[in-house]
Amino acid sequence: MTALRVLIVDDEPLARRKLRRLIEAESGFACAGECTNGEEALERLKADRFDAMFLDVQMPGLSGFDVVERAPAERLPPIVFVTAFDRYAVKAFEIAAVDYLLKPFDRERFQRALQRLRERAEAPGKRVASEELRALLEAVGERDTTDRFLARKGDGFVTVRADDVSWIEAQGNYVALHTGAESLLLRDTLSALERRLDPRRFARAQRSAIVNLDQVAALRPWQKDEHVVVLKNGVRIDVSPSFKDRIEARLGALRG
Repeated sequence: MTALRVLIVDDEPLARRKLRRLIEAESGFACAGECTNGEEALERLKADRFDAMFLDVQMPGLSGFDVVERAPAERLPPIVFVTAFDRYAVKAFEIAAVDYLLKPFDRERFQRALQRLRERAEAPGKRVASEELRALLEAVGERDTTDRFLARKGDGFVTVRADDVSWIEAQGNYVALHTGAESLLLRDTLSALERRLDPRRFARAQRSAIVNLDQVAALRPWQKDEHVVVLKNGVRIDVSPSFKDRIEARLGALRG
């Protein structure tokens, strides 16, 4: 059986070295090239053909998504996106990625990605047409706000609709998405997430919390100049004085 030719695209030398080592340790795969940025990747894709590509999302200059958008459609192989941030996962899957590796990943997780590449190679009819992939990419790129998340649950991911999130809490290097049923972790910062949320529906209540305004039952005074947001599920969240007027104004606009 001919080994599948894999192209590695990552601006970090250590990351490229790890991917090459893992690929070369598996039968049926061969590292056929390495690129340090998106521009190099485009040149390699134009000049050669590959059976698979491990593509970093965040790189100086062109991002991994930019590479997909600009590469010749007929030259795009099945893609496994590689990144350190969960927030790109939804977009990666929406443009028909075979898999999504979140750094740091172990050998077992990498092998599952290779297995998915094998399955895709054995069933080429399952490949998304290049025109459809580009249409999906364009549609995703036009979005101004996040309307769903891909949060970690156990060893995998689950999709969470933004409308189902009652509030969001900062927890170290993660944020917790609180829904009516559970709390799920997303690797992101609260500030970065706030910039991608619809400001008509979500508002910062304090440094470590964002609330879904549709889930707010009341904004009540507490002690002295302090206030609390009471959610429909009974959860109470302290509101910092610097955010109180903003939440009050947005609630009025939403219900006015």
